[in-house]
Amino acid sequence: RRSSDLNAARLVELGDQLQETSRDIKRSNWLFSNSFQNSPVTPDNLIKVQADRQVAMDVIADTLHEITTSGTFLTLINAVRFENEKKADNQNTIIREEEGRKKIAVLQRHLQDMRQEKESELQRKDEIIAHLKDQLQEMKAKTNMERKYMKKNAELQVLQTQKKCAQNEQELQDEFECLKNKTDQEIRVHLEIENFLKQHQTEMEENLEHWMEKYDKDTDAKQLELNFLKITKSNDVERLKNLSAQYLMSEQVIIEDRKERDNERKRRIQEETELNAIIKLQSWWRGEMVRRGIGNTKLKKAKKGKDDKGKGKGKGKGKDTG
Repeated sequence: RRSSDLNAARLVELGDQLQETSRDIKRSNWLFSNSFQNSPVTPDNLIKVQADRQVAMDVIADTLHEITTSGTFLTLINAVRFENEKKADNQNTIIREEEGRKKIAVLQRHLQDMRQEKESELQRKDEIIAHLKDQLQEMKAKTNMERKYMKKNAELQVLQTQKKCAQNEQELQDEFECLKNKTDQEIRVHLEIENFLKQHQTEMEENLEHWMEKYDKDTDAKQLELNFLKITKSNDVERLKNLSAQYLMSEQVIIEDRKERDNERKRRIQEETELNAIIKLQSWWRGEMVRRGIGNTKLKKAKKGKDDKGKGKGKGKGKDTG
């Protein structure tokens, strides 16, 4: 009973797998039909259909043989799985192809943009080249004009230089003639001066002996005079020493006399200062005694006042009698 239950469950499972496999086959056939309808009938498509039909027949035959022998249909399941994987690979290939086409389209647009940009840049460069060619032509024309001008200017400068050189050459020739004449004149003058100097040298040699004799005589006379002056100098030096000693003695006496006079003057000034101080001190003391009434100053003042009154009366009487 248990084995029969297991077989029944296995049959149910196999039935489910068979139904699923049949659904996959139907879906594959439907996709195949759609692709066949969308694709035109070509020899390649017919060959592909024939190959697919042969594969399906082989799978069905193997599946029937497996069902009759072992009661399973793994061959069909494996075939369906293989076809699904193959289909997935084809789909991935198609997706990659579409992505590649999109990338190619983007790259083509980018290439078109770059081509347009390069064409614009080439056109701009062609314009620049044309402009530079125009400038080159202008520069060539300007250079030719400048070359002609420089050539003419150089020819004129050479001509002027030649004229100037000829003029300088003539001036130098004239200067050479003038210097030659001056040189001849200088030579004549030199010869005359040389003759004069020779004659003068002869006269000087003759006078030299006379002057040498006179020099000897004058030297002897001056030597005698020098000896006399030396003797006189020694006497004057001795006399100067004596006078210096006398002067020092006199100066010492004068200095001592001045010191005594200064001391006497200072002593007198000191005495006068002390005397004046004593007088001032006495006057101050007397004034203080008078102001303060110290000593006999009051009696002297009273007595002096009476004497003054008596003298006044006597004078008055005398006037009356008179």
